[in-house]
Amino acid sequence: MHTVDLKFDHLTKVEGAATLDIAIRDGRVESVHFKIEEYKRFFTKAMEGKPIAAIPQLLARICGTCSNAHILCSIEACEHALDIEPSLQTKILRQLTMYGLNIRDHALHLYLFAMPDIYGKDAFLDFDENDPEQHQLLHDAFEIKAAGNYLATIVAGRSVHAIYPTIGGFNHFPGKEEIDEAIKKLGNIRPAVLRLIDVFQKAPFHFDRKTNFMALVPKDVYGFIDGVIKTDDGEIIEEKDYRDHLERIVLPYSQASAYQHKRGSYMVGALARMNLAKDLLHARTKSSLRGALDIFSSTDIFMNNVAQAIEILHCLDHAVEILQSNTIIQEPIVKKAPRDAVGVGVVEAPRGTLYHQYHVRKDGVVTSGEVIVPTGQNQINIEEDIFVLVQNLLPDAAKEKIQLEVEKLIRAYDPCMSCAAHFLKVRWNEA
Repeated sequence: MHTVDLKFDHLTKVEGAATLDIAIRDGRVESVHFKIEEYKRFFTKAMEGKPIAAIPQLLARICGTCSNAHILCSIEACEHALDIEPSLQTKILRQLTMYGLNIRDHALHLYLFAMPDIYGKDAFLDFDENDPEQHQLLHDAFEIKAAGNYLATIVAGRSVHAIYPTIGGFNHFPGKEEIDEAIKKLGNIRPAVLRLIDVFQKAPFHFDRKTNFMALVPKDVYGFIDGVIKTDDGEIIEEKDYRDHLERIVLPYSQASAYQHKRGSYMVGALARMNLAKDLLHARTKSSLRGALDIFSSTDIFMNNVAQAIEILHCLDHAVEILQSNTIIQEPIVKKAPRDAVGVGVVEAPRGTLYHQYHVRKDGVVTSGEVIVPTGQNQINIEEDIFVLVQNLLPDAAKEKIQLEVEKLIRAYDPCMSCAAHFLKVRWNEA
């Protein structure tokens, strides 16, 4: 094989299309181009001239699956620009919103996209209802997703494109019956989550390559909203200083901005978070998973799946504790007059660190902004992994084997794309 082009189509969760071209010359990989097209869809341009109050809901439309992460990141950036300090209850409700998002979103990726590879299926719905193990996993998937959706719905209004969180607080609050039902649903899925962790811990797939990791790490409890940006070499970066440390890289074949740190690639996401902050997991989570946690730190990309499954367990354990130990009350939204300022928001979306930055005038109009999403940050790292993977498979692997192994590797990153069981359309050009 002299030239191999792998093409991705209809990657809606990266807000556009993506293709992958691999060039092989004389039995050696010459280049790997992971191309993300129509990446931002002019959202950063569209925010210019808009009132700051409209920005969170506008930018939530960047993504249909992790929109609630964009809403909370946007709200944080707006509040920093307005010098608003949210109440403790607001912080708790935002934490619960992110927990609902991660339970639902991680379950979507692990069950529907990644798990079929383990069982040799084309799709999750091909699982055999007559096989006790597969029957159990089918029901586990929908129960976990339903519990995450319910938590997000009672706290944030919807599981996607939430309507309750707003700048300065929340405009609706869950009642006691809803909270009690959420506690019940979350408790009921715990055995299923433990089964999920076990499935991925025993998965036979591995790809290990030394790389760098970066994540927003909280001070006290494992979470997705507050903290400082940390790297695996011990560097600490304040949220407001993120742009001094991320180097934007223009890839001429891709519409997406790629990023490097200290002129090198890095990975964001659940694996990075687990490598850097596993000691901050909920106590009950840690007591249930001593063996699984010994895996980390890891440079095996497939351990990203295990890390996501562990995060589901942490999210439900901590959410139950929060709901049981706090009384949610009606409270007013905190408001302040606009000022000339720059606001930065940083959160951990399900797939990794998400950055929003806005320049706001005294009249409350946004003049410019920037959004950096996880898949853009992982872009170069994905290319480098594919380069090594394909080179290791040559010269003996068949075309189908190369295609499948590349698919599995990309799926392990959980990039923000619509990845069905067979999401690669292959164009084989052989000289």
